[in-house]
Amino acid sequence: MNLIPLGASELRVTPICLGTMTFGEQVGEADAHAILDRALERGINFIDTAEMYAVPARAETCGATETIIGNWLAANPGARDKIVLATKVAGPSRGMPWIRGEQSGLTRAEILAACDGSLRRLQADCIDLYQIHWPARSVPAFGKIYYDPAEEKPCASIHEQLEALAELVRAGKVRAIGLSNETPYGVHEFVRLAEQHGLPRVATVQNPYCLINRTLENGLDETMHRLGVSLLAYSPLGFGLLTGKYDQIGFDPQQADVGRMARYESMRKQRWGRADSLAAARCYNALAREHGLTPTQLALAFCYTKWQVASTIIGVTSLAQLDECLDAWGTTLSPELLQAIDQIRWQQRDPAA
Repeated sequence: MNLIPLGASELRVTPICLGTMTFGEQVGEADAHAILDRALERGINFIDTAEMYAVPARAETCGATETIIGNWLAANPGARDKIVLATKVAGPSRGMPWIRGEQSGLTRAEILAACDGSLRRLQADCIDLYQIHWPARSVPAFGKIYYDPAEEKPCASIHEQLEALAELVRAGKVRAIGLSNETPYGVHEFVRLAEQHGLPRVATVQNPYCLINRTLENGLDETMHRLGVSLLAYSPLGFGLLTGKYDQIGFDPQQADVGRMARYESMRKQRWGRADSLAAARCYNALAREHGLTPTQLALAFCYTKWQVASTIIGVTSLAQLDECLDAWGTTLSPELLQAIDQIRWQQRDPAA
């Protein structure tokens, strides 16, 4: 794999990134370390995590994923120099008061303290890519599709957030900055204020992008292209819906060994748990089989080959899943198959938006 530049930063990453939010919940530490070892062996140099992980979020596992990665780095001298390490500072609570209370608003003090906490758990001196996990302001995200001004709450301004991130860059604690779950307005405003005040320019946006959620293509892709900001596509397999494993059984809790959508009730209440999301996934999965591909190959090849995507974040719970995702690299989709994908989208739209 050729290394991909992230925005205007100096970071160069593989076009596949190992996401780690299952570490500390579905995946124990020993298995997580084996997955990290295998990813490194197979040439992946990009690892993404967050202070709030593992997922589903619980007070007991908050920070567990970073701790597991930190222990792996400590046990593998030299590994840190081989990877681009990304993590995220959580935005306002969203039902997680154990992080910074219910009234957090991404203030300067909160961002600085969060970064120090991540560095301590990761046992690292520097974070290569430090991202705001979700905006401090009210935005249509995580299944909400309409912006409502009435839902705005007091929070730090984008300028204040940028100044805090700049402080971290100057201190050598962070190399580059990014956003996540952002809107076109947010990306434009972060870039505008950075250029106006000589502050760090965002290199990336980490947003959902997959066959059942292509809302990025409704204008955010143009914003990012024109501003030179790179997309990190998360949930390319639609929380497992696009692997085909739920096609027959649905989200039956009696089949909890199949995956997190069956195992965790909280997951079934989210956008990926909608009946429309599963119905659309079944259409894409059937299309994959008609063309001699597995559903996983189709879903990943869609992201791996799109011009919008700099790096695709894969999440796995086993070595077999990791190998399957990496083996899908190089899969090509014919013009006829891409047209058939668009035809399904025209009918199903973006049910997991």
